[in-house]
Amino acid sequence: MFEADLSEFDTAGVLSAASEFAQIQERAAVRILEAALAFADRNAVVSSDPLPGCERLQVYGGAGCPGVAEFAPIEFGAVLRISTGAAASLIGEALALRHRLPRIWAAVLGGHAVAWRARKIARACLSLSPEAAAIVDRRVVGIVDTVTPGRLETIVTAAVWQADPELAKAQSEAAARARGVFVAPADAHGTKRFWVRAAAGDVIRFDATIDDLARALKTLGDTDTLDQRRAKAIGWIADPAAAHQLLEVARHLARTTTADASRNGSAAPSRNQPEQHADMHEAPVEDEAAVDAAPTSASPDVDAFTRQMLAGELPARLAAIKQHAHSNGLGAGSGRRRQHTLFVHLTDRTLATGDGVLRVEELGPLLANQLSELLGHDQVVIKPVIDLHDQVSVHCYEIPDRIRERVRLRHPVDMFPYSGAEATARMDQDHITPYDRTGPPGQTTTHNLIPLGRLHHRAKTFGGWRSRRLPTGAIEWISPHGFRYRVDHTGTHPVSPRHRAAQ
Repeated sequence: MFEADLSEFDTAGVLSAASEFAQIQERAAVRILEAALAFADRNAVVSSDPLPGCERLQVYGGAGCPGVAEFAPIEFGAVLRISTGAAASLIGEALALRHRLPRIWAAVLGGHAVAWRARKIARACLSLSPEAAAIVDRRVVGIVDTVTPGRLETIVTAAVWQADPELAKAQSEAAARARGVFVAPADAHGTKRFWVRAAAGDVIRFDATIDDLARALKTLGDTDTLDQRRAKAIGWIADPAAAHQLLEVARHLARTTTADASRNGSAAPSRNQPEQHADMHEAPVEDEAAVDAAPTSASPDVDAFTRQMLAGELPARLAAIKQHAHSNGLGAGSGRRRQHTLFVHLTDRTLATGDGVLRVEELGPLLANQLSELLGHDQVVIKPVIDLHDQVSVHCYEIPDRIRERVRLRHPVDMFPYSGAEATARMDQDHITPYDRTGPPGQTTTHNLIPLGRLHHRAKTFGGWRSRRLPTGAIEWISPHGFRYRVDHTGTHPVSPRHRAAQ
């Protein structure tokens, strides 16, 4: 069936083939769960008195499940071509099905429950006691494959709450008390989501400040929509001195325009007229409180301060406001601004033409014309390009910042197989060839260092993983059981099993 040319099938034949492929895929998913259990059973013992940093037992499936050696998911994930975290979840859910949800597990083995749905149920029950999990097991085993995924999730949630009402109450109360400010990773378009859980009064005042700044931007001549200006206000709030100055300039312009309108026999709209909020209308109504058109510097009735603030186009006006705020020490938070370092990777063509795609560390890919939006109106200091081909070394084990920076620029992600973690300043850097205190000088060098997450670093140090740099610059990894992987700037490439290292 797999080798057949599907274009030669009639429509019913194509559908039959798809159904058969789905059944094969499901059988493979069940066998992977069984393999996870067998592998966990073989990794249920570690040293009873481990040294600091050595492997420990971890319970991944919830109360009632046996512990698993901490480094086991690392190798299991690598052979499945998934991350360590995904492998730990898979092993934990398999153990939870076998030990906490035996009825659902039996249904999976008998072909009466789809593996991925059973795993979702196991995940939803992780915080339950074994007794409460058994209640869920009895209540939902008959419907795992008979209702839609959304309906199944609702039923499982209700069953979880009914099985442990005290836990449900505690979780509800904890959610009500939860406070925080959260920033999501950048999306494919170079934007981020930002949300807040805080006291209602604080959120209302914060929202009002965003509105004030959005109105101020319109007063200065910003023609973007209200939602777009509210989003821009976040950047001004991050610079309190500049935000204060922006509001002062906008109020001054509003008073100037009102006075001009009075002399001309007309009244300007009240600045206090409510502005529609983005969450009240599908198409937000533009605020009428702001001045319809900012006065120009050519107007004879505009004072010198206003002429200064309105010189040039909008970007120049906003830049002048920021410069004025910090040069005159105005507003809360005035004084020396914090400095941030951005690492931008781009080609010489993109730099010359301003057209193309670039990459900003800890943000991701951006279009070249988005870089000015990222930099805003802040002072920009250009640092010399670091030639990553240069080999820099020191004669001690400790890694100085100048070498750490070069290693991170050369390897922007964790260099362990199938790890997608970005190499931040907080990530460990590992000596590929272990440092020997009695060895030659220069062992701590950019050529002998790679970024590794702490768990992967410990697995290499204590868990039997080995690595070496190949002449191509790629890193070759050998697992404890001899599986080889090559990691380079294009990702992870498993080496054929027949080329496994000698045991």
